[in-house]
Amino acid sequence: MNSNSPVWLITGAGTGFGNAITLSALRRGHRVVATARRLSALSELAKAGAHALVLDVTAPEDDIAAKVKEAHGVYGRLDYLVNAAGYVLESACEEASEKEVFDQFNTNVFGTIKLCRAVIPYFRAQSHGVIANFGSLASWNGSPATSFYNSSKWAVSGFTEALAAEVKGFGIDVTCIEPGMFRTAFLNAGKRTSSAIKMKDVYGNTGAAEYRAALDGANNAQRGDVVKGAEVVVDVVTKTGVAMGKEFPVRVALGPDTLSVVRTKCENTLALMKEWEAVAASTDHDDFKD
Repeated sequence: MNSNSPVWLITGAGTGFGNAITLSALRRGHRVVATARRLSALSELAKAGAHALVLDVTAPEDDIAAKVKEAHGVYGRLDYLVNAAGYVLESACEEASEKEVFDQFNTNVFGTIKLCRAVIPYFRAQSHGVIANFGSLASWNGSPATSFYNSSKWAVSGFTEALAAEVKGFGIDVTCIEPGMFRTAFLNAGKRTSSAIKMKDVYGNTGAAEYRAALDGANNAQRGDVVKGAEVVVDVVTKTGVAMGKEFPVRVALGPDTLSVVRTKCENTLALMKEWEAVAASTDHDDFKD
């Protein structure tokens, strides 16, 4: 690690992908400002060489901007932002309270947006920077009992695509990492929360109950290796290793399960378009000339 090595700002670094990406970057001699809501969650990363910073992505935008300014001041620069903070709300649509829905979006979506808005001015000023937001396999499909998690991740992926187009001219690259099932603490208590209201009499024999059981079965048995996944993410962000020579991707399907879901989604969408093409094409003004 030296004074010329790149600097990362990583949210959600206490666990999961945020933690693994931090360690991967440190192993490469990079400098990392690792953040989490509690300083205690960053103690091992601090021992490994990261600069630990308390940051709650749900804080007001002015507070986030102040934290990013503090992070920039640690090493006098920022090169990479990784928005890895997030959690899953397990709830059917009508089970969740308004606050539970807002909290899901406040962390997964608005937190991501606030970090991007705070970092972009620094990246614009230096004419370079990379932002990696975390979508999910859930960005591509809708699953019962996780409608709000799904929609939050769809929002992140859509936001990322639009942001990439907005800031490309400033030398800033933006990508959305969309992992499948990786063996992290993501499905453990604290990262996977459930709505206070559970309408078991209504949803007990539906797809929602089946999917909840599937999540229980998948916990700590996921196929994905988060260390391997993090190495790919760091390669993509730094445009090295497996990403060298490839066009920078606006979305990264991470894991064979995500690849399968994306392919199926695209095939089904094309089939749907073919079935409804004549209807969709019948709505122009009669005098419109294409």
